[in-house]
Amino acid sequence: MEIRRDVFQAIADPTRRAILSLVALQAMTPGAIAANFDSSRQTISKHIKILNECELLHQSQNGREIYYHLNPEKIKEIDSFIEPFRKMWDERFNKLEAIMKNYKKESHGKKDQN
Repeated sequence: MEIRRDVFQAIADPTRRAILSLVALQAMTPGAIAANFDSSRQTISKHIKILNECELLHQSQNGREIYYHLNPEKIKEIDSFIEPFRKMWDERFNKLEAIMKNYKKESHGKKDQN
């Protein structure tokens, strides 16, 4: 039975998020990725495998070396899911900011009257 990996489970892990951040800057070999962590190379390989299964990473081969690249399309899917929440929180913070500005104006007006 094949296990279907969920992209949100994949990015929930801080090591996998760190791997995504690394390969976002440039394509990297598994060894180069592993060199950035205190974990064993085997552990990092498992993280890479999960990211690859979720299609967050693409791999390409150059000679004997395998390089991992960030898949921007999959990142866009995550962003599309998160965007409505971002907008909701932006609206809430904007309302809170307006309330606080009103509160400051009112409190300064009362001080001026005293």
